[in-house]
Amino acid sequence: MFIRLPSPYLEAVKKVGRERALEYDTTKMLIEEVEDFVFKNHQEIAGFVLEAGVQGAAGILPFPKGYLKEIRRICDEYNILMIVDEVATGFGRTGHMFACEKEGVEPDIMALGKGITGGYLPLAATLVTDEIFNQFLGEFGEAKHFYHGHTYTGNPLACSVAIANLEVFEEEQTLKKLQPKIKLLEERLKEFWDLKHVGDVRQYGFMAGIELVKNKKTKEPFPYGERTGFKVANYMIKKGVWVRPLGDVMVIMPPLVISEEDLNYMLDVMKKAVKSI
Repeated sequence: MFIRLPSPYLEAVKKVGRERALEYDTTKMLIEEVEDFVFKNHQEIAGFVLEAGVQGAAGILPFPKGYLKEIRRICDEYNILMIVDEVATGFGRTGHMFACEKEGVEPDIMALGKGITGGYLPLAATLVTDEIFNQFLGEFGEAKHFYHGHTYTGNPLACSVAIANLEVFEEEQTLKKLQPKIKLLEERLKEFWDLKHVGDVRQYGFMAGIELVKNKKTKEPFPYGERTGFKVANYMIKKGVWVRPLGDVMVIMPPLVISEEDLNYMLDVMKKAVKSI
């Protein structure tokens, strides 16, 4: 059975507003509710599953500062496995190799994919602690093996691409060169707050979401059937920039190696596209 808790970001906005949604004090308030829930149900909870600091496909919804670290503390206290999805955030997307590193968190299980090959071939990996790994380690007769697998597990070509990608990270100092581009993105995103149909601007490292709304004051959304996000995306395609909207959230997730010139061009085009609504 799965029990779903509210989105940390949306819950924070509802309680304290967008201006304070990502503060440490907000985390303290939200975590009290989480801890109370876990205290009452911990004997039936095997694992706590969450994304690593930001909900990607939900519209780039970042967690308040310290939230991930507090979840780690709660999991330790109640002997619950912390299972973190780093498929979207792993391999540099947040400015760190893994988003968990931003708060010094080590999950028990970590899911990886996408960036592991630089996007050239499909490959995923599941990392676990020694304690979990050893539960499946033993002699054949003990039947401790983890028998589940996929048809394409361990594809040698994809694994070779992943190794080459990791070598590029090291040789070209990808993470170091990414830092000024993250700061540039942060500065340029401030310009979008003044646009008529922008209701929220969210950033987490080198990923961001610009939420489009019909009414800036009331945050009334555009009717779903109008596909406003796709209208903005189609405008950008004509200017040579391809983006994928999540509903009416314009997602900014450029290649880690993009030049500052191209990043500025992308943001200029998106700004004109949003103004065209």
